[in-house]
Amino acid sequence: TTEIYTLSLHDALPILFRLGRLREAFAAYEDRFDRRDCPPRKFPRPLWDGADPAGKTILLHHEQGLGDTLMFCRYAPLVAARGARVVLGVQPEVAPLLAGLPGVDRVAVPGSRLGFDLHAPLLSLPRIFATDLDSIPAQAPYIRLPGGTAFRLRRPAGCRLAVGLVWAGNPRHTADAARSLPLRELLPLAAVPGVRLHSLQFGERAADIARLGCAGLITDLSPQVGPLAETAAALRDLDLLITVDTAALHLAGALGRPAWGLLSSTPDWRWLPGRPDSPWYPSLRLFHQPKPGDWATVVAQVREELGRMASAAGA
Repeated sequence: TTEIYTLSLHDALPILFRLGRLREAFAAYEDRFDRRDCPPRKFPRPLWDGADPAGKTILLHHEQGLGDTLMFCRYAPLVAARGARVVLGVQPEVAPLLAGLPGVDRVAVPGSRLGFDLHAPLLSLPRIFATDLDSIPAQAPYIRLPGGTAFRLRRPAGCRLAVGLVWAGNPRHTADAARSLPLRELLPLAAVPGVRLHSLQFGERAADIARLGCAGLITDLSPQVGPLAETAAALRDLDLLITVDTAALHLAGALGRPAWGLLSSTPDWRWLPGRPDSPWYPSLRLFHQPKPGDWATVVAQVREELGRMASAAGA
């Protein structure tokens, strides 16, 4: 007997993304606005469908998390290159970082008074530009530090590598339990000779250092890098960032800074299964869990690679 299974476009999305069939996946992703959990934002002007925008003002607006905004703002210069005046509507946390994005006429935050002819969500731009694996606009850095960032990293004596750590994402994220890990799992990295760990962890989980009593192993930078622009300045000074799948990983990639991403066995759609690299961010290296919950194997691999990197830095 033959059994036939019919998948809706929404059900097929993870498969298309994991296969790297981005053009089909982003086309199908437009159905997100038909679902109750992702209603479209309402604006008094038409949705841009990709038609010639020359001479028009287009509002490109965020719709999801900070990581998504950092990832897809890369398309704003492409819209401007087609002759449009671009207004970029983003979360207040990222607005200072994106003010210098090439081609963007204005960066606005929610509540701003705006005039525009057309609008488009940032996550619809890959479909409009027919993005596939071989056409991702992956040049980096495409975000640059704004002026006036005061942070400067102080390196202790004997530090060959200054390494940033982020071990937990937004606890409200539906996949947070799978993508975040306990800080104690990362403590073996502190034993690598020549490496000094620095916490860029934000939110309530920043207190994990005090709870574990490991302040002697990890320098807590969180009081100094509250604004995202200051986090970007820390990434400029650090040699490497090691982080779970959260906005810090996207920020490092957008800045072209080296970062290692620690991923669950079923990572988000943008990280292709089993690939140690990212076609979206050339400066990233990815470490995947071999099975659900197996952070020990991931940390062991990272520790080994970190040891090699520290030895090379010492030489």
